[in-house]
Amino acid sequence: MNVYDSNRMAVMLENMGLVKTQNQRDADVVIFNTCHIREKAAEKVFSDLGRAYLIKQERLENGKDTIIGVTGCVVQAEDKEILKRAPYVDFALGPLRYFRLKEVVEAIFNEREKQLLDTQFSAVSKFDFLPENKSESGCSYLAIQEGCNNFCTYCVVPYTRGVEVSRPVEDVLNEAKRLVQTGSLELNLLGQNVNSYHGEDASGKERNLAYLLNKIAEIDGLQRIRYTTSYPADVDDDLIQCHKNIVKLMPYLHLPIQSGSDAILKKMNRRHTRDDYLRVVEKLKEANPNIGMSSDFIVGFPGETDEDFQQTLDVVNRVKYIQAFSFKYSRRPGTPAAVMDGQIDEKVKKDRLQILQDLLFSYQTKFNLDSIGKVMPVLFENKGRHKGQLVGRTPYMQNLHAEVDNSFLNKIVEVRVTDASTNSLSGEVI
Repeated sequence: MNVYDSNRMAVMLENMGLVKTQNQRDADVVIFNTCHIREKAAEKVFSDLGRAYLIKQERLENGKDTIIGVTGCVVQAEDKEILKRAPYVDFALGPLRYFRLKEVVEAIFNEREKQLLDTQFSAVSKFDFLPENKSESGCSYLAIQEGCNNFCTYCVVPYTRGVEVSRPVEDVLNEAKRLVQTGSLELNLLGQNVNSYHGEDASGKERNLAYLLNKIAEIDGLQRIRYTTSYPADVDDDLIQCHKNIVKLMPYLHLPIQSGSDAILKKMNRRHTRDDYLRVVEKLKEANPNIGMSSDFIVGFPGETDEDFQQTLDVVNRVKYIQAFSFKYSRRPGTPAAVMDGQIDEKVKKDRLQILQDLLFSYQTKFNLDSIGKVMPVLFENKGRHKGQLVGRTPYMQNLHAEVDNSFLNKIVEVRVTDASTNSLSGEVI
């Protein structure tokens, strides 16, 4: 979602006549788009801001002004802290208010404003005020839903992104068509809780994600569809059937469970049990036997026992995830879990995370090794680290690099997998 928001902000700045630079010392405007999910991410913002301030001072000595802005979830959660710890910041906009970027930057350029802060949860949708989006590569993100109503006890999203809001069906379809017309072969539909999508169609009737997926699949020229992030309790039978019937929908689904223990899931305020989750996975695999699953895990949640942790490992052994993201529990101020009894020692969290990641990586490595010799359609998205090399993704979101010239960039090409490691594949174009 932050990549999507950053791209939209870049378009707004380009429409003002500004151009991107890879060198911060050349930048008249520097904006940090931030995440508040974990403490490490939030703290990194302040160290990055400190470095930007030093560059701002250097530029000032050479007669050049620099505008420093912060956007995103850290602003929403720590607006007063930002102004206190980084008083040199010129503006700070919450994730629902960055549609004001143009007027804010112009006001500061023209010295109408010295410092501006806006973290309102407004009644208007930011999507109504953003300029038209266009493709920048073969794969584009497309936000269809924002916010969350679940209030998991460890999570700041409802406090920083607000309640769930779904974009109207026609708005999503129009943006999807523009992205495809300007070069996108793959669309990744985004939402904090994307499968709770309930946007209205032209007649005012609410439609679910399955309806939207079927409509998007009808777009000529679009070859791949993905969506993320899903909430297990909101995976309905209509959505499961999409994985059986929509050829363009990739055979890969990120479905976070967070813990394999019912006791911990209850403390997390997750609206699913371990068995609920496993039943959904079973239905998905019945609908599409080739589907690969990914997930999120939190270890060391307050009160987590050795038995609770073993139940998480058991879920991993049953599902055999092909990818996963795993983290130590991170206390977030203002969330119920931050003040729960039974906070886990850091060493215990570290040890459990290592055990979990070793197991997850073993399944990921096996899946990648089993790919050797297979022919897969790969969308090449970026240049590789080595000259004459491109990097792309398989239908299963595996990174694959191949020695191939730039004419294959942003194209889907048949590739035979020749080698594999835990994190990537190598291949040769057929």
